[in-house]
Amino acid sequence: MDEKEILELRDGVRQAAFDRHTFLRHGHMEKVYENGLGHRLRKKGLKVEPQHRLQVQEEDGAVLGDLFVENNLIVELKACKTLVDEHTAQVLGYLRAAGHRHALLINFGAPKIQFKKLIL
Repeated sequence: MDEKEILELRDGVRQAAFDRHTFLRHGHMEKVYENGLGHRLRKKGLKVEPQHRLQVQEEDGAVLGDLFVENNLIVELKACKTLVDEHTAQVLGYLRAAGHRHALLINFGAPKIQFKKLIL
């Protein structure tokens, strides 16, 4: 996938997450949002792997990210009051360790859905 396609994919995942949040609102467990977003993305014809094991440089088998979309985009989901710097650091660590460039951090736990786009 080229850079433009990945950015379009990221924007599509963002819209699907917004739609899920509009329907479900906040207050559910993280797994509910993971299942709902994964289902919505699969209905769009995208390949989605929940709790996908990514090959990590120098380590093997670490579970990184809640969803891995189209073999290019790590989507980390949270269900907390607000995103904090530690969440960003966690996702940046995933990107570095897995050798990927693009991630989307989504928080369903706040009254207003929160997104953070990350590119290494």
